[in-house]
Amino acid sequence: MELKKSKKADLEKKKGIFLQIGLVIVLGIILAAFEWSSRPNMESTLGELADMDLEEEIIPITRQQDVKPPPPPPPPKVADVLMIVEDDVEIEDELIIEDAEADQNMEIEIVEFEEEEEVAEEEVFFIVEDMPSFQGKGQEGFRSWIAKNLRYPEIAAENGISGKVYVQFAVNSKGEVVDAVVVRGVDPALDKEASRVVMASPKWAPGKQRGKAVKVQFTFPINFVLQ
Repeated sequence: MELKKSKKADLEKKKGIFLQIGLVIVLGIILAAFEWSSRPNMESTLGELADMDLEEEIIPITRQQDVKPPPPPPPPKVADVLMIVEDDVEIEDELIIEDAEADQNMEIEIVEFEEEEEVAEEEVFFIVEDMPSFQGKGQEGFRSWIAKNLRYPEIAAENGISGKVYVQFAVNSKGEVVDAVVVRGVDPALDKEASRVVMASPKWAPGKQRGKAVKVQFTFPINFVLQ
């Protein structure tokens, strides 16, 4: 007689499902065991800290201003030494200092320093009672002298350059022409020649203010014309 088995009661088909469910349960149990053993007991730790008595250590603070510096040491006492000698002993009061480097034959050279005289800068005038004069002919005489001694620069003549150069200069209290400078130029060659001829001027008769020779400043035009 053959035994007939119902297909619903056959567990061979559900064998894989049961195996998976079993594995999941076993893994859950293992994880729960790890969590339970590694979890610290926080309540017990906090309880121990609460029961401990923490003593506060108080450190005294000393103020710097309250500490007085120690008094300075007393100065050393100087004891007077008294020498007691007999009446027959002669005491030399004179102190003789011998210089090993100096002798009677040594000559001492005395160097005298001469004080340098301070040269005061002359005051510059523009108009004075007696204006400076060139060889007794005034400024016109100076104009004639310039015309005779002026040299027209070749480079300016070749390029056809001409014009009027204004030169500022001064006649000092000694009658010398000083401080010549071109205040309005035309060409470097013409400016250089104008400055040269002015500085080559002979001495003037200096200007005077209240009878005293003074320094007088001029601005003189020099005209360069091609012929």
